[in-house]
Amino acid sequence: MTDLWQGLKQRKLVQWAVAYVAFAFALIQGVDVVAQQFGWPEGVRRGITLALVLGFFVVLVLAWYHGERGAQRVTGTELLIITLLLAVGGGVLWRYARAPVVSAADSSTGVVAASGMAPVSQAVGTTPASMAASTAATQSIPAKSIAVLPFENLSSDKDNAYFSDGMQDLILTKLADIGQLKVISRTSTMKYASHPEDLKTIAQQLGVATILEGSVQKAGNQVLINVQLIDAKTDAHLWAQSYTRTLDNVFGVEGEVAGQIASALKAKLSPAETQSLATTLSHDPAANDLFLRGEYFFNRGSMNFDAASMKQAIALYRQAIAKAPDFALARAKLSHAESDLVYLGGGGEDTQQLNTDARAQAEQALALAPELVEAHLAIGYYALIGRSDYPAALTAFDTALKLRPNDANALASRANVLAFQGHFAEALTAEQQALASDPRNSDLARVVGESYQDLGRYTEAEAAYQHALALDPNNTEAQYRYPQAILLASGDVAAALTAVQGNGAPSQSQRVYLLTLQRKYPEALALLAGIPDTPDNFRGNPKTLQQANLYRLSGDAAHAKPLFEQVLPLLRARLKSAAASDMTQAGIWRAIASAELGLGHTAAALTAITQSQALVDRSPNIYYKVEAMPAYARLYAEAGRPDLAVPLLDKALATPGISDSYSPVMLWIDPAWDPIRHDPRFQALLNQYAKYKPAVIPVAVPVSSSSAAEGTAHD
Repeated sequence: MTDLWQGLKQRKLVQWAVAYVAFAFALIQGVDVVAQQFGWPEGVRRGITLALVLGFFVVLVLAWYHGERGAQRVTGTELLIITLLLAVGGGVLWRYARAPVVSAADSSTGVVAASGMAPVSQAVGTTPASMAASTAATQSIPAKSIAVLPFENLSSDKDNAYFSDGMQDLILTKLADIGQLKVISRTSTMKYASHPEDLKTIAQQLGVATILEGSVQKAGNQVLINVQLIDAKTDAHLWAQSYTRTLDNVFGVEGEVAGQIASALKAKLSPAETQSLATTLSHDPAANDLFLRGEYFFNRGSMNFDAASMKQAIALYRQAIAKAPDFALARAKLSHAESDLVYLGGGGEDTQQLNTDARAQAEQALALAPELVEAHLAIGYYALIGRSDYPAALTAFDTALKLRPNDANALASRANVLAFQGHFAEALTAEQQALASDPRNSDLARVVGESYQDLGRYTEAEAAYQHALALDPNNTEAQYRYPQAILLASGDVAAALTAVQGNGAPSQSQRVYLLTLQRKYPEALALLAGIPDTPDNFRGNPKTLQQANLYRLSGDAAHAKPLFEQVLPLLRARLKSAAASDMTQAGIWRAIASAELGLGHTAAALTAITQSQALVDRSPNIYYKVEAMPAYARLYAEAGRPDLAVPLLDKALATPGISDSYSPVMLWIDPAWDPIRHDPRFQALLNQYAKYKPAVIPVAVPVSSSSAAEGTAHD
């Protein structure tokens, strides 16, 4: 130890170390002053500090080397080498030091960087909630960008929340029609407080430079609206105004506010945009009020796929149109809501009549206002949902995007069309673009997850669903999808059950399905009994059919048979009201086949399967075709026809897009295959996919006739 200390003193390493530390400290202080004056990025200052740390070790090595030679001098060549080492080393260290800025959630859900549409490569183990925040923070934020936060409802009657929400929406829509402005959708702003403290963080999360705050007070016929435009970076008020109006003349304020904001942000308006700002909803204040009420329920129904809320919106839109027949926007939104209700199964309404009126309302809206974005969207939704005319739907959505570029709804709808056409990768790209325009939209994050699932990228799908739930814990579709991705990826039913969130009907139905996979039929029946028997809760198969199949799977034919007999005529009666939708009819025919099999009517069941397959085959919807194949294979297995079930199942598992609804792990855990499990053809399929065999396999429970899961809550 003494010799070592003497060697250090001889080579003056201690003196060199002390001198270098003093020099580095002084340099860092100077750099900090200069950086603050010139606004250097934090990464530059961090890189200089790291380079100096690296230089400390280089200096010690040189001091030892020259001390060994008996001279404490550094040559010019060595100085050049030191400089290069500091530059290269500092750059490398700086790169790795700043890497955590981009989270794995950013990559896994495909949020798009400003430089292009390709998602960042995947990384595992970060918090999904950081996705939009970290990505938006790294993008270049345009000066002419704005987010409209929820308006505070100052009315003593809290039922007037629809009015404050409606005024926010009207102003936001007017702003979105100004081409030079980047405007964030309401779905990204609705979860924020009306007057939050940390505007800078919120602006970074949303990728905007300015925030509009507002409040609305409605008392009788009097309305007071306060709005203020804030520079999020400096917290300075760029513009503020109060508007005192009556219900007779309050509509039109939205155009005034949008015009003042455009002026404050120095956005130039085209003649068409100026005219658009001056356009009001309708000339009937009562119709306008009904429209805002309808919008309140429409937004709720759209967010949670809630048919009951959508029906309330439809009724209110119709009342508004009755008072103002030339109300183009109300007609467009009525058409949109009717198409959405058809997509949700009709909620007990006649889907053919809904389709007919959706087309009529969209066409009338377009005739009244040819440049109305919502009218073109309504045309697109009817073409997409009402008649599966995908080229016409794409044309309508593209027209809407020309009128309002980066409209998140149009982008997302365009992605739906691409998915239905089987273009899953292209659909993912379009959804990523929509999410970049609406970064806090929980439903868009969920849709991105679905596209990852379509492509079999379950890890990324799970992260996207987690992010969607972080944005909105009540997103029922994300609540359903997240456990489903876990199940299809690993076959771990227990883990999927643990991941189920919420106690609403969709969550309870999913628990029923997962308990069915575990062959816990009594528990599944008990849970199913507690779910209210409404069309909204059982869109596809009736509750009675699901109960019948669970009794059948448990071997209790005495309870199953009367339920099958009860539900069969009800299903046949549904066929007429569903005549407008091939997909709805196809689902009813599958349910009829399940009931016929439960009663032992194999020939009738096979006929029903053929009817259903014919309807699906003539549809251009590739997505539905792929999803239906395992359902038909289940029915064939229940009918004791492995010769039909196994080839169809084999084809399904090899078809792109199947991973959204089924995966090879299900071969071991789905009770549908219990009747044919020991058939050599099915055993060959198990061997073909042996690498997907899950760690835990539920014990098969033999039943008297068949064991398909068709008709349980999952379907």
